[in-house]
Amino acid sequence: MKAQDITVVSAALPSSEAAECLLELLDADAFTPTVWEDIETKAVRLDIFLEEAAAADEVTEAVRQTAALAGIEVEITRDTLPAADWSEAWKRFFHVEHITDRITIRPSWEDYTPRADEVVITLDPGMSFGTGKHPTTRACLEMLDTLAVGDLSRPVLDMGCGSGILSIAAKKLGFTHVRGFDYDADAVAVAKENAELNDVIVPYETRDLANNLDQGAVVLANILGPVLIEYAAEVTCAVLPGGALVASGILDTLYPEVKAAFEKYGLQEVSSRLIGEWRSGLFTRPEEQ
Repeated sequence: MKAQDITVVSAALPSSEAAECLLELLDADAFTPTVWEDIETKAVRLDIFLEEAAAADEVTEAVRQTAALAGIEVEITRDTLPAADWSEAWKRFFHVEHITDRITIRPSWEDYTPRADEVVITLDPGMSFGTGKHPTTRACLEMLDTLAVGDLSRPVLDMGCGSGILSIAAKKLGFTHVRGFDYDADAVAVAKENAELNDVIVPYETRDLANNLDQGAVVLANILGPVLIEYAAEVTCAVLPGGALVASGILDTLYPEVKAAFEKYGLQEVSSRLIGEWRSGLFTRPEEQ
């Protein structure tokens, strides 16, 4: 195998819900899994791209064991993909995506003419980036769109910004003060690149929830349910009195625990949104007396 070739471990899955569950449960510190759903065939698979072929056995076993524990049927295959093919292969899975009546996501290689009142976010997914297709991202964007009807001078804080999609959307929806952070320096670098691609300025920093000192009147936390529970106090402190929190990345079965954790520190649930197996919540922090 040539040095520039990529080893691909693929798992064919029965549904997008099964893929999302596996993605949630898979311990992927050493590699980055990516879930694809073919728009035409509806086939769903999880791919892991590896530069080192020697890691394929370990990754294959990790996927197999995790799927077995979750009761998910998978068919795992392994392939070799030339780097030139790999860099373009994923493009066929991503097209213009309408998230709400006014928020649209488009990959840079597709032309699109928006309406005058439409907010278009240009993003290139690459190997591991979601374009708004994942239920948690979609729900966050829907709730953010609703919040953008109000006072746009309220500061927005994107906690665990990842690719920057939520903070970029906030900026394009008209919020004037938007910031973001992530514990992953690579994610922060990608977020900065995506902000530049969309001609918006969003300050991003590398830090974790435990060391966050920023606050926002609108706080976006598309993280993971167990992390939200563990850091419920820190997340609550980031919400200014009278402000709102959009919390996502939560499996529906875990949502009651997340809700209880936030209520313990004084947040109040306004609404929740269930898409597939994922529930996102909108909370408010009462004005201090």
